[in-house]
Amino acid sequence: MSHPVIAEEYRGDVLENIHQGIYCIIDKDKQVIHQKGNVNHPTLYRSAMKPLQAIPFFTTDIQSKYQLSSEEVALLTASQRGEIYHEEALTRLIDKLNFEEDMLVCGSSYPLNEEPKMEYILEGKEKRKLMHNCAGKHLGFLAYAREKGYETKGYTDYDHPLQQEIRQYISLLSETPIEEMRTGVDGCGAPIYAVPLKNMAISYLKYAKPELVEDEKIRKAVINIGHVMNENPNIVASHDFVCSVLLDDSNIIAKGGAQGVYCLSLREEKLSIALKVLSGTELLWPLIVAELLEKINYKNKETIQRLLELRTDKITNDAGKVIGETKVLL
Repeated sequence: MSHPVIAEEYRGDVLENIHQGIYCIIDKDKQVIHQKGNVNHPTLYRSAMKPLQAIPFFTTDIQSKYQLSSEEVALLTASQRGEIYHEEALTRLIDKLNFEEDMLVCGSSYPLNEEPKMEYILEGKEKRKLMHNCAGKHLGFLAYAREKGYETKGYTDYDHPLQQEIRQYISLLSETPIEEMRTGVDGCGAPIYAVPLKNMAISYLKYAKPELVEDEKIRKAVINIGHVMNENPNIVASHDFVCSVLLDDSNIIAKGGAQGVYCLSLREEKLSIALKVLSGTELLWPLIVAELLEKINYKNKETIQRLLELRTDKITNDAGKVIGETKVLL
């Protein structure tokens, strides 16, 4: 099936790259008001699923029981990039929860951001599981499994009770029957799911319009997850990153996933957006999301400007000279 082109990159007047993709914007009634491409295309959430995977933890009193800060529980939703403030918060979290690092299923990693990664290497530090960008999510998994009396070993197995609960929440929020959800394994080893792109947007609409969630316990969890993400934008990603720019706007809940997936919702407007860049690039997120916010005439122009400061439509060479441009085609 052919997918529409949503961005072109030119070097001089030569078309160098094209990026196919799909997006949809839905309103408070879950109706598509803007789209490009097939909004029923099955799309893997990847890390955009983290705010949904955190729901079990947020239905408990684990945060108060272990005296966890807002910053520490925000790590459950994070794709942290290894800055010192991430490492310090992760260290506090694992210590307060009293887990051993080798209990984490995710692989060992260096920090993702270049500066802390170089510092790690120059100081002779080894890769560690706590530096994996999903480590916070996994600590949340372990905490919930222990709290419920489940086995902590095998906590990422498809049939583990925790993962069964997560499937139920994804089905509920995305309004997709479990039997219609496609399944895979994420980079961190946890199960990951694909739903139609429109349904992915529906799941994020619940964070902007939590009254759509009938169950009070789940609704409170969704509200709390949104609050801790907005309170700790740099924890969820890192400074100068698209998620952090968007979450710094208290009107927006946003989370990206690997291979070009991005989801966000707007509280006041009661709108939700889901996006998939089919080339898998994340580099175009700031330009595309900024264009989508312009399309709905979003009132906070400062947020749009901050996105465009992360990446402009100008392509430069290594000396900073403009030698091309990116055209977003929405």
